[in-house]
Amino acid sequence: MIHATTRPSSPSLAAWLRREREETALLLRCIPATAVTLFVVSVICMNLLANKTLVQTEYLALDGGILISWLSFLCMDIITKHFGPRASNRIVVLAALVNLFVCAVFYIASVIPSNAGDYTALNGILGGTWFILLGSTVAFLVSAALNNALNWAIGRAFRRDPDGRAAFAARTYISTFAGQFVDNFLFAVIVFVGFAPIYWDGFHWTVLQCATCALTGAVAEAVMEIVFSPFGYRTVKRWKALGVGREYLGRAREEEAA
Repeated sequence: MIHATTRPSSPSLAAWLRREREETALLLRCIPATAVTLFVVSVICMNLLANKTLVQTEYLALDGGILISWLSFLCMDIITKHFGPRASNRIVVLAALVNLFVCAVFYIASVIPSNAGDYTALNGILGGTWFILLGSTVAFLVSAALNNALNWAIGRAFRRDPDGRAAFAARTYISTFAGQFVDNFLFAVIVFVGFAPIYWDGFHWTVLQCATCALTGAVAEAVMEIVFSPFGYRTVKRWKALGVGREYLGRAREEEAA
């Protein structure tokens, strides 16, 4: 008599969400608060600063987000090196959600009337622009996933000394440049090519300006990464020496082995 065999069913969405919630909670208990705080604050500042164009010429355009975005990528590189890309992606999603919450609070504050003074300028800043928020969120999530995956892949290529200075430099420089280019280009195309001509009285960037902005911004932010990467390298070395995140890393290894 032949008995039919059944394959184990894939985990349900509810089970997956429960596991993600548990692992994220464990990660937040293990990861140093300073790294998470700097990362989340830099993401919020990027969103605010992106409202202002700093430079615009025929071939070049830069927005204010370039002043702080390097910090976001440095934090991601540090987290990816020590905890892995999945952990870094979890913190990315957390930062994006916090940013959306802060934007919602800012918008509520901007629409509440006040007779204490003229807050028109402040309300304009706090209220923000919905398509800038959309563009920055989409660009940030896509570029962060690319940065983390590329960073991890490059690190695995250094088999002799994966924890050495050369390995850390290669994975951070290359992944940051690629991630920043994608982030800048997607944001510029979505906001300044797609929506700005409609909602900002014809103001727009050309695709060439978007590309040069993305390239120039990626170069500038890669330079900032080079300047501050020694700090990032010392941080991951210290985390490893202190056994930071031992519980989370142990669980991640058990899941990979299973």
